[in-house]
Amino acid sequence: MPPRTIKAAIQDALEDLTEKKFKKFCAALLDRRGEPRVKRSSVEGQDYITIAQVLVSTFTEPGALRITLELLREIDCNEEAERLGELPHEPKRISIISISQSIFAHGPSAGASAGRTMSGDKHFVDTHRTALIQRVSTVPPLLDELLDRGIIKQEGYNTIMAQATSQARMRELYTGPLNACGSSGKDIFYKILEKLEPYLISDLRNN
Repeated sequence: MPPRTIKAAIQDALEDLTEKKFKKFCAALLDRRGEPRVKRSSVEGQDYITIAQVLVSTFTEPGALRITLELLREIDCNEEAERLGELPHEPKRISIISISQSIFAHGPSAGASAGRTMSGDKHFVDTHRTALIQRVSTVPPLLDELLDRGIIKQEGYNTIMAQATSQARMRELYTGPLNACGSSGKDIFYKILEKLEPYLISDLRNN
């Protein structure tokens, strides 16, 4: 039997929610600050099948999986998020070691230089530390990806998420895991930011 699609897995996860939790999920989806936003008319009064379709059509399948996991954790449906995240459709974890091996195999320009400044002596994420702490708004999905890729551990994830604001979470991330992960880890962090915050990264690069 072929593996289920991401959309089918999301449908199943939403179907398993109680009516109260499903309403909280929909409310959290509408309240989500990151772009793109979903239309209220596309969510209110809809069933789990329609919501799964809205997620996939708005964010693409990989993005819909990431957003669904983020929102489930946000409304304290951690068991449901864990079950969804353990299914075989979830993107494979990428270790720092495998990234490093790829860089050495293809030359330093293949990945290590992606987040470097022009001078090469300071990483982009260090150069723009203050701006990133103040302006990154997609902190939960950022942390989810860092956790999936082994840059932070579950304990560190919990500590960072316990902070009250996005700025406090980013500051905790910088002083802890990012300070310890080295250049390869910062390269991965930079690539995730490019995906989640493309306009912010473009603005910082142009300035």
